[in-house]
Order: sequence, then C-alpha cells, then structure tokens
Amino acid sequence: MADETTRGRLSDTSTVGLIGDAFSQIIALFRGELDLARAEVQENLKRAVIAIGLLVAAVVLFLVALNVLAAALVQGIAELDINAGWAALIVGGAFLIIGGIMALTGKNKLTSTSLAPTRTVKNVQRDVQATKETTHDR
Repeated sequence: MADETTRGRLSDTSTVGLIGDAFSQIIALFRGELDLARAEVQENLKRAVIAIGLLVAAVVLFLVALNVLAAALVQGIAELDINAGWAALIVGGAFLIIGGIMALTGKNKLTSTSLAPTRTVKNVQRDVQATKETTHDR
C-alpha cells in the first residue's frame, strides 16, 4: 500500500517535472528566437541606413551636378553656336537620368520585405510545428 502511494507520488512528480522541463525548453527556445529576430532586424536596419545614405547622396549629386556642371557644360555648348537654352536642357536631362538611377537603386534596397526578419519567422514556424507534433505524439 505504501509502495503504491510512493509510486503514485513519484509518477506525479515526474510528470510535473517533465511538463516543467518542457515549458522551460519552450521558453528558452522562444527567447533564442527573439534574440535571433532582434539580431536580424538590426542587420536589416544597417542595410536600410546604407540605402538611405545612397538616397541622400543622390540628392546631393542632383543639386551639385545641376548647379556646377550644368553651368559649365551650357557655357561650352553655347560656344558651339547652340542656343544656351538647348544646351541647358541637354545637360540637365543627363544629370536627371543619372540621379534617377541612383534614387531607384536606393529605393529598391529599402523595400519593406528586406526589413522583415524572414529567417526568424521561418524558425518560429518550424518550432511551433515541432512543438505541436511533439505534444500530439504523447
């Protein structure tokens, strides 16, 4: 009789211990995934900062190029007996094309999908699936 009571307590204790261990492992797993997500977001933010830097550089190039080089080229073209207005249009168009390419490159690097922690989302989905499979097997 005492053996049955002791055995019952041991099985209750081991069941509670197993459940506690399982919860501890699940909590540790999700903390690890949270740390991974944090690191991935920081990595993606660094890329975003670089992309913003490209956009700022493109704006600066627009302004400097349109003011300095445009004036110099307009003057050079005007000396070839081409109207100064046409010379200014040619030069301005060329610099707009170059700046547009830079701006599009920066914008493409700033897409919202590139900022999302995709590896972490996949890992969490895998962990949830594994946890479901483990709990349904018992």
